[in-house]
Amino acid sequence: MSHSNHPRRICVFCGSSTGSRPEHRAAAEQLAFQLASRKIGVVFGGGCVGLMGVVADGVLAHGGHVTGVIPSAMVARELAHRGLPDLRIVSSMHERKALMAELSDAFIALPGGFGTFEEFCEAVTWTQLGLHQKPCGLLNVGGFYDPLLALFDRAVADGFIRPQNRSIVVADADPAALVERLAEFQSGTEPALMRPEDI
Repeated sequence: MSHSNHPRRICVFCGSSTGSRPEHRAAAEQLAFQLASRKIGVVFGGGCVGLMGVVADGVLAHGGHVTGVIPSAMVARELAHRGLPDLRIVSSMHERKALMAELSDAFIALPGGFGTFEEFCEAVTWTQLGLHQKPCGLLNVGGFYDPLLALFDRAVADGFIRPQNRSIVVADADPAALVERLAEFQSGTEPALMRPEDI
């Protein structure tokens, strides 16, 4: 696939911990390499810790561009990544998420905790509602997101999520394949999203 279809910037949601399994760090490093090599900029939560720091450091090490967005309260706690050429400091978590979404063409969630789940599901919801038309990918390392994907499928089966809106969520264990699938969504090959009258 030509790189012309690729998003210019992808927002990455991930844990402020590296987790207990080495494959999580390895996947974050692989994703960083894939994005930097495709000249896709990264927007992330601006932290120096956990998988956030791994992704940011990896993209920078491969010559890629990283934009961090962090609330001032977290800067005060010395969690801000000081090596970023582009660090945006905002006043609240709500402002942080809105700016991260505005700056990005697509979203990828790596393994993480409640904050990662919440940010990802909000991005999916905004696409479903038509507030933006941006694909949402899960980097499903070692089946980490299998239970969440099963929940989404159950919600379709039980009539809470329309099948065409379930297609907003793309999942893959391989970072390169996930980035390519998000690019395919960008080029309009995915099913149409929810119309206002479907809400």
